[in-house]
Amino acid sequence: MAVFTPVTGEQLRAWLQCYQVGELLDFEGIATGVENTNYFVTTTAGRFVLTLFERLDRAHAQFYLDFMAHLAQRGIACPKPIADQGQHFLGELNAKPATLVTRLSGQSDFNPDSHHCYEVGRALARMHLASADFPESLPNPRGPDWWVQAAARVAAYLHDDERELLNAELRFQAQGELNALPRGVVHADLFRDNVLWTNGQITGVIDFYFAGGDSWLFDLAVTANDWCVDVEADFSSVRLRALLRGYEVMRPVSAAERALWATALRRAALRFWLSRLDDYHSPRPGELIKAHDPNRFRNILRYHVANNMPWPG
Repeated sequence: MAVFTPVTGEQLRAWLQCYQVGELLDFEGIATGVENTNYFVTTTAGRFVLTLFERLDRAHAQFYLDFMAHLAQRGIACPKPIADQGQHFLGELNAKPATLVTRLSGQSDFNPDSHHCYEVGRALARMHLASADFPESLPNPRGPDWWVQAAARVAAYLHDDERELLNAELRFQAQGELNALPRGVVHADLFRDNVLWTNGQITGVIDFYFAGGDSWLFDLAVTANDWCVDVEADFSSVRLRALLRGYEVMRPVSAAERALWATALRRAALRFWLSRLDDYHSPRPGELIKAHDPNRFRNILRYHVANNMPWPG
């Protein structure tokens, strides 16, 4: 989330006339994230989040909104898209596809313990099960084809050892071993800033705009690489076991998935190293931009390559 396309109060008031959400009281830009323009919006009817899609076309944006609506209907605590008077989730504001969704209560917790990780594991498994009958499909937008394109864009900025690491991992992941595992539409970005908490309980999961078809094990690995990793890119075995235990309370992991856990962790680290390199070296102009350090996921990838971490236990 960020602000790339400014919106004035006058523009927002006019746009909200298409929605039955009352009168605009206040709005402010959201600084975190790197992909879309986002504002907190408060009206006489409640609290919402306005998103302007900066890179996505309307078809992709519609997919994400349909997916969020599907999860919300099945009891997942996620933002619920608000339909306009024509019963459309997706509109247009300042020449960008735009949507309004409910704003959930709670705050992110950036210092998780084993309790947080257990609850996140349960929440992730519930999302996977709830997504199983979602009728639409979309390939992971940050999948193998995108890796190759991003690697070509960032190669000139890498040191020789980094370039060697990247190329070796691309060759390793080209085997596609995870493709035959249980799969569906996954969140693909369930980091600490995308989970909201109140009194130790999850009150919401947000930011579904990287969702797409992939293995559920990959989604679990993405989550582990953030929630269970310490500052120096070392894994907390206590938090990792709690995350996996929480997940398996809802959906047991198969022997085939367990056998490919190390591969999934490496794939997840590669994806975020590349995306952060791409964002860091090709920044876009915007009012509120927070660039993430790509070296964190380079170090996580190195850790996984060196340790070939098996499924705990």
